[in-house]
Amino acid sequence: MPIDERQVNPEDERLSGRVVFASMVGVWLCYFLLITLRSVVVGLDFQDELLWRRALVCAIGVAVTGLLWLVLRVVENRALGIKIAVALIAAMPGAMMIAQANRWIFDSIEAKVEQQMGKERGIALRRDDAGNLLIDLPRAQIGEDVDQAEEAVPQSVLIAPAPTSLDQWKMTFDLAIGRYFLLLAWAALFLALLAGAQARAAERRGERFRTAAKAAELRSLRYQVNPHFLFNTLNSLSALVMTGKTDRAEQMIQTISRFYRHSLADDSTGDVSLEDEIDLQQHYLEIETVRFPERLKVKVDLPADLARFKVPGMILQPLVENSVKYGVSASSRPVTITIAAREEYGRLVLTVSDDGPGTAGHHGFGIGLANVRDRIEARFGNAATIVSGPSLTGYETELRIPMVKHG
Repeated sequence: MPIDERQVNPEDERLSGRVVFASMVGVWLCYFLLITLRSVVVGLDFQDELLWRRALVCAIGVAVTGLLWLVLRVVENRALGIKIAVALIAAMPGAMMIAQANRWIFDSIEAKVEQQMGKERGIALRRDDAGNLLIDLPRAQIGEDVDQAEEAVPQSVLIAPAPTSLDQWKMTFDLAIGRYFLLLAWAALFLALLAGAQARAAERRGERFRTAAKAAELRSLRYQVNPHFLFNTLNSLSALVMTGKTDRAEQMIQTISRFYRHSLADDSTGDVSLEDEIDLQQHYLEIETVRFPERLKVKVDLPADLARFKVPGMILQPLVENSVKYGVSASSRPVTITIAAREEYGRLVLTVSDDGPGTAGHHGFGIGLANVRDRIEARFGNAATIVSGPSLTGYETELRIPMVKHG
């Protein structure tokens, strides 16, 4: 069975976009829930405003994580060390982007937080145009008379100078560290999921190659039956022609034609129904009946409930041929070939027997039986057995195979 290129598509080793997106949303949703829980426990004000800003930051985080995924896709088929190194390097600029977005989004609420703090403490906090944090105090509070306090100009005291560019960069970097490890956590999850997908793809490829190898073996064994059968039938046909039995030779040719039309219609590696397999053997025995019209008798015992179970195509052919060769041909009296099927202990038991000189003759474990043994072993492994030898009335070969309903 040839391997279709579509069956080994490299895309099979990649995670689907849906899985990747779900992993991104899952990581950032966990972050969102944990930070929200912390703010509630701490008792921060402006929860509503903090909530939508936090959600916006997480949405940006998902987008940045998507960019990190695109970078990792470039090296997803490389060695694990390379993937880890790329994740460690690429996550840092992504973390800086998220941290900077976090500062921009939360800057507007910082003034509200400062005003709320000042209100709670009874002081006036504000920032000047330069960004310095100031506290406005009446002059009476810094040494002037109380009578003049209402007319005095408030005195501004510097609480915190405006952050320099270096300070702003440090704050952004501080925020980025937390986001960096969050991105690394997602990268670790992604690499783990990817490793699982690649392992499953490798397992599927291995199974396809094993299936192809088994199919090739089955095909080879199946094709081994055809020349063996053809050799025997041509010998029979030759014997009829040489003895002047042209009518029977013509009948045999027509029967051979029907037999091959039937046998070649099936997949050489596939299973057929037991009913079809036995029907095919009856076609073959019709051919041999032309050779042995007085000596060859046929008996078939196929219960209706077993007719649709599957068996390897032409698996009974070598067994029936052996019965003809060693039973009918070697005997001067009528010989009955029996093909029977039964169920026993959850196994399908198939027997081909004859009442010819099996106790005195020797069928042997030659090409035919060896072919059957190899085919059932290739198809079913240790779940199938074959036993062949003389019986009380002649010779019998018994196959025990799994009961396969859909081949």
